[in-house]
Amino acid sequence: MENPVSVTAMASVSPLGSSAKEIWQRYTDPVHYIKLHDFAGKEAFAASLSPDLKNEISELRSSRGNLSKVDDSVLYAVKAARIAVDRAGWEKGEDVGINIGSSRGATRLFEKFHSEFLKNGKAATLSSPATTLGNISSWVAQDLQSTGPDISHSVTCSTGLHAILNGVAWINAGMAGKFLAGGSEAALTPFTMAQMQAMKIIASEDGEYPCRALDLQKKKNTMVLGEGAAVACLEKGHHPDALAMITGLGYATEGVKNPVSISANGTAFQKSMKMVLGSLPACEIDAIVMHAPGTLKGDQSEFNAIRSIFGEDLPALTSNKWKIGHTFGASGTLSLELAIMMLQYQEFIPVPYASSGSVPGKLHNILVNAVGFGGNAVSLLVSLPKKQHL
Repeated sequence: MENPVSVTAMASVSPLGSSAKEIWQRYTDPVHYIKLHDFAGKEAFAASLSPDLKNEISELRSSRGNLSKVDDSVLYAVKAARIAVDRAGWEKGEDVGINIGSSRGATRLFEKFHSEFLKNGKAATLSSPATTLGNISSWVAQDLQSTGPDISHSVTCSTGLHAILNGVAWINAGMAGKFLAGGSEAALTPFTMAQMQAMKIIASEDGEYPCRALDLQKKKNTMVLGEGAAVACLEKGHHPDALAMITGLGYATEGVKNPVSISANGTAFQKSMKMVLGSLPACEIDAIVMHAPGTLKGDQSEFNAIRSIFGEDLPALTSNKWKIGHTFGASGTLSLELAIMMLQYQEFIPVPYASSGSVPGKLHNILVNAVGFGGNAVSLLVSLPKKQHL
């Protein structure tokens, strides 16, 4: 990429917690955070925030009157944004662009208001502003008192990485010097779970690892829903305190036979990965954090796409969905966080039950993939800052 952008801070709230130290420790431990949960009387596997983190979210809700009635997706984003901005040393009131997207948006609130409408034939006063997708970024902007643009969008499960694309574009266009980008998802609701079960993609069997993301020998779909938010602070050029550099961007959309299909050979992924590599030799990629949701077709098609680009000499492959579930619109930026942490700590985090490929002694360049229903894919290349190269 001609004009690399620095990631000067990252923050998240997820089943792994919100402390960077805690998150990394939990990544290095080969245990998962998936449990059986009750969804309106029906049990299903899911990965939720810990009770301690949920208490922090509740405290955030009660800390300001105007946050008392927002959806959890807003609160997750506000929590992560506060942490990220603090780590980056940004001040309140700065000219900062914000793009925090979501696949489903204000899921619980929308379902609540819709249920009330079916029962009473009337909508609550705040049903529209509290459930619009722009509700997430606008509340983060209000909380940070920022003066730049605030944008929300939904591109299904590639939403978080599309936000990063937007942030880089705004910065390189000279329209923003700093940008906060990411995704937030709070979709652990009975209706959402029923939708996923109707598609027959949800894990149904207990075991050591209910979600078998990247297990190409599995015989059933094993996707598990998760929740959380992750955001990145982006700044122009080579920042002296950069955690990592965004050095490549790729995106593509493929034709699909139905709204949820993807091609067997991962055509969109092939295109996005070719774009992100540009003139960089494929052998320079040390690892890939795959989208790999734990479904039969999803995992296999992405693997086929990777093999078509890299041949038999594959980079080290990993995914975090076996540990924290699929967080829809937040999943791409949670994968980005994992990639950046691996660069920082110079340690590859494998999937415990799957072959990772050849693990390099030094991590310089890591590819991050995300794809959503509708055949849209994003690939992002993050690299070790030059000062940290050996």
